[in-house]
Amino acid sequence: MSSQKASVRDTLQEALKALYHHPEQQVRNQANVWLQEFQRTIEAWEVSDSLLHDANSNLETLIFCSQTLKTKVQRDFEELPPATFVPLRDSLKNLLKKFCKGPSKVRTQICIALAALAMHVPAQDWGGGGVLNWLRDELGSQREYIHSFLELLTVLPQEAYSHKIAVRPERRRQFQKELISSVEVAFSLLTSCLNVEELQEQVLEAFASWLRLSHGIPAAALASHPLVLAAISGLSSEQLFESAVNAICELIHYTETGSPGGLAEQMPLVQVLVPQIMGLRNRFSASLKVALMEKQGSQGGESGVDQAYIEDEEIVKAMARLFAEMGDCYVELIASGSNESMMIIEALVEVTSHPEYDIASMTFNFWHSLQTVLTKREYYTSFGNEAAIEAEKERRLTIFRPTFELLVSLVSFRVMYPHNYERLSREDLADFKRTRYAVGDILLDASSVLSGEVTLKILSNNFFQAGSTAGNGDSWDWRSAEAALYCIRAIARAVPISEETVLPQVIGFLVKLPLQPQLLQTVVAACLTIGAYSKWLGSASGASSFLPSIIEILTRAMTTSEDSSTAAAMALRHVCDACRDKLAGSLDGLFHIYHKAVSRESGYKLSTEDALQLIEALSMVITALPPEHAKKALEALCIPAVTPLQQVIAQAARSPQQFSANQYTIPIDRLSNIFRYVSHPEAVGDAFQNIWPTLKAVFDQRAWDMQTMERLCRACKYAVRTCGKSIGVTISDMLQVVQLQYQVHHQSCFLYLSSEVIKIFGSDPSCGNYLGGLINSLFGHTISLLKSIQDFTSRPDIADDCFLLASRCIRYCPHLFVPSTIFPPLVDCSMIGITIQHREACISILTFLNDIFDVATSIGGKQYRSIIDNVILPRATSLTRILIGSLAGALPESRLEEVISVLMSMTRIYGIQVVNWAQEAISLIPSTAITDGERSSFLGALSSAASGANSPALIGSLEELSDVCRRNKTVQEIVQGALQPLRLTLTTAS
Repeated sequence: MSSQKASVRDTLQEALKALYHHPEQQVRNQANVWLQEFQRTIEAWEVSDSLLHDANSNLETLIFCSQTLKTKVQRDFEELPPATFVPLRDSLKNLLKKFCKGPSKVRTQICIALAALAMHVPAQDWGGGGVLNWLRDELGSQREYIHSFLELLTVLPQEAYSHKIAVRPERRRQFQKELISSVEVAFSLLTSCLNVEELQEQVLEAFASWLRLSHGIPAAALASHPLVLAAISGLSSEQLFESAVNAICELIHYTETGSPGGLAEQMPLVQVLVPQIMGLRNRFSASLKVALMEKQGSQGGESGVDQAYIEDEEIVKAMARLFAEMGDCYVELIASGSNESMMIIEALVEVTSHPEYDIASMTFNFWHSLQTVLTKREYYTSFGNEAAIEAEKERRLTIFRPTFELLVSLVSFRVMYPHNYERLSREDLADFKRTRYAVGDILLDASSVLSGEVTLKILSNNFFQAGSTAGNGDSWDWRSAEAALYCIRAIARAVPISEETVLPQVIGFLVKLPLQPQLLQTVVAACLTIGAYSKWLGSASGASSFLPSIIEILTRAMTTSEDSSTAAAMALRHVCDACRDKLAGSLDGLFHIYHKAVSRESGYKLSTEDALQLIEALSMVITALPPEHAKKALEALCIPAVTPLQQVIAQAARSPQQFSANQYTIPIDRLSNIFRYVSHPEAVGDAFQNIWPTLKAVFDQRAWDMQTMERLCRACKYAVRTCGKSIGVTISDMLQVVQLQYQVHHQSCFLYLSSEVIKIFGSDPSCGNYLGGLINSLFGHTISLLKSIQDFTSRPDIADDCFLLASRCIRYCPHLFVPSTIFPPLVDCSMIGITIQHREACISILTFLNDIFDVATSIGGKQYRSIIDNVILPRATSLTRILIGSLAGALPESRLEEVISVLMSMTRIYGIQVVNWAQEAISLIPSTAITDGERSSFLGALSSAASGANSPALIGSLEELSDVCRRNKTVQEIVQGALQPLRLTLTTAS
């Protein structure tokens, strides 16, 4: 090793020492930066390799160097000369032998590196017929290193589909085929190791790994294969149990996807696996009893558990996983309801009843799948006519209803708040919420099988039982009642509005609940349950009698706590939405609540967001009023929002620095909700016209403040959307303000407000003059702000809203926009910004370009074709090059769909010309980055699109170019350096 590389080696070891042991964070950060840079150098190959071979290297050095060497092989193999392959392979093999006994982390990295090398190097170049044959020879001649070689054998199929390895897509597919064709070799190698007891666990793990590539082996042959028999035998061994379970789970998946004939062809293997899995049921049942007894003991009783019967938790989880995997894969067979199926169902019920949620939840996906198979018509089409289908469906539902009734009881207790819930950590609370959501989904699944009414009846019994002591204060089991209410609420959408037996009892009980602070969670649950069944309240006969009591309990809940206030406000919104006609006569009472709540009188605890829910609720009731009454009610609703806003404006005129954005935005948000939810266009139009001077004053005072302007523009947007043309002459004044303030303050919200105006008024001929002026003014100023990609990057919100507005103009007023003088420079501007990394802004630009091509080919847009051609054709070469550059790495892979869509749209309109433009661009990419074949494939896909073809395979060809050009950082830099999509000189229209 040269002195320079020796110096790098010393520096590397010093950096690692600093990273792991230096007391100062700054020094550790500097060491980390140096190490990351080192990994990208060409020297990293030799230095890492030498340190791995050095007997004096410590564990930290070994781990870092093995990770570095693995990453270099995965991503940077192309930077090595071809002659280095054999020395590299032999070095990795020697390292694999060196670390045969550990450290395991290092050995695993070496295995992954060798697997990556095998993907890079075709079988004919590897030697010996490919990596599997090479590995077979190594195993045969060097049995002392068998542990390392077995791990490599395990890793190879795991890496077969890895996109971390920088190979061309065609080579990745070829490697997969090489491994698939070598499955028998792999199985033979593994079988030869079975007679060594200490290797059996490793063999089973490797077998599981290879099964993912083993499609096509006949089920009968596999059923009697020694490896399958070894996996089954492993279920009787404590040491091999988990690896045996892994293998059998893969075998289950194999039977599901192993042949074109489906599960029927796999029955010889299924008939071997299922009895062996079911043979574990007694063992699982015993562990379940122990777990239930332990739970009883933890709740204050004596568990009396004999320690000799306690299973290892991981083994219990593994058994549960086997039952769950069997259920998931064979759900259609199980749904037949045969005696054998019901035995599997009983086992899955036991798993669901396990007190450990992590175990029980393994079956949740099965229950969802089972209800789908039982209730969806497409699973019964093979039974012929409708009568036969209905008869079979009813037969199956009859068989499984008792199971789903039991399921409801088994899962509903899991939503109960734990005794110590107030002391739970944030993570534990999040887990508890996820559990409740999952249980809610299971209850809905059960409702699909049982019907909403039956499920409601089961759950309501729990509620009535828990609520029977509601008057006893502290002795009431609020946790059980809250849990029952949560479950009842979870199935609300499954309960028909015609239900008239249970719901009246539940609602009647709810309105009598004591609103005590110690019962807070139950109060919240009661409010949310009322909200969930608001549609029933609005539709069921006799439900109207509950409304006064419901309004009363919700009002009282608003004064109980912040949590109950939030729940009550949300429930009131739902009730007012569903019962708007019935509550129209109670508007005075609702206004009384509203005025007290927004003024925070009488102990109301509504937050700012809760008040918006209340305004939304009243707005819905006002919508149900006749127009003449609605106008007066709307004025009353606006007063508590307008008055404080007018006061702030007046005071701020004297001392503006004393007022925060919130003092403006709170009343503006209230007006925004009013404009949004009161569906009386003329009444809202009159109200907006009256309020406009106040809103204009806010524009004048706070145009510099983004937060205030965004909320104000949103309020104006909803007013425009609700009123439409009923907004009257106020619209022209508003647009004049928008134009003037945008030129001074550059707030992007002025653009999205204008987008709404274009949507509503764009096609109105009478609005052409002032909309044309608006378009030219806004776009003209925006173009002056976005002159480079750096400008786009620093103003992504303006770029986003500008091109959203441009798309609106193409769709709603192309007669004003396309012929305008601003259209060509805006296309230039879009080309500058295509490669912006900001997701929304980038999509807006690409959508704008797509819309240009779409309007040119639409029936109504053919009149604009010549104008669009005059703008696009002089820019087409540059635009195509930018799009190909974006496809090839200038934009993230998540933008591929949008970029390809623009390319395809462009190809549909300009045909073979696009292929010529693309050929000019792609010819700039050096052959070190892409081959002639890859070039031809890409251009062939575009040619197919030009001739009218449109298929997933065609899109796949375009995506492959992206994959090739992004396969590692070096190639990506070469491609971007050749195409230079960020630095193109745009050709403007003459």
